[in-house]
Amino acid sequence: MRPSKRAFDEMRPVSFERGVARYAEGSCLVKFGSTHVLCTATLEDKPPPWLRGQGRGWVTAEYAMLPRATHTRTKRESTSGKPSGRTQEIQRLIGRSLRAVTNLPQLGERQIMIDCDVIQADGGTRTASITGAWLALRDCFEWMRSRSIIKENPLRDHVAAVSCGIFNGKPITDLDYAEDSTAQTDANFVITGSGGLVEIQATAEVSVFSPQELQSLLELAQKGVADLVALQKAALA
Repeated sequence: MRPSKRAFDEMRPVSFERGVARYAEGSCLVKFGSTHVLCTATLEDKPPPWLRGQGRGWVTAEYAMLPRATHTRTKRESTSGKPSGRTQEIQRLIGRSLRAVTNLPQLGERQIMIDCDVIQADGGTRTASITGAWLALRDCFEWMRSRSIIKENPLRDHVAAVSCGIFNGKPITDLDYAEDSTAQTDANFVITGSGGLVEIQATAEVSVFSPQELQSLLELAQKGVADLVALQKAALA
């Protein structure tokens, strides 16, 4: 039995609230159970310097955890002057995930900055960030299209992410902190709405895992992402 009493393939309750940041071109408050992340999308009317003159845009991301998102206060990384290795890894993952489903030439020489701020953490902050960020990005593109900044929405597909792992010897999906902190194997899957794989991160935390177990985790992730994409579509309806 999982600590959360969920079935092995059962997600936590997931919700999306769009338009929560008044001044952002796109925003979404995403909740995966007790993990809550505010995602905003900001239009910058120029590309990064290294991309100028190439006729295409860019989507990038920053990720941060608020000081009391966890049980004890975490010092703001901005005060240290440099994000941690974990933070850099996560924000690069978010950016790669969104660029994978974006037609960058259609964006023109512009950049969209995605900010993912974890308000409350209970496992799966990176997967919740990616899933909510897609909605913020989509609404930013629609904001641009409605003002004739771009002719059509550059998004080619949905993208969402879910964590899976082996807990007490069993593959499970959407791990909360109690499960993630003691799992034998921890994995994150980023998958498009059409089923394409964007990224797989899988690590043996306690003992090695087999190819068959990895396949089991992938199948759980495919089901979980399909459910998340359906919820993204419902949020847009």
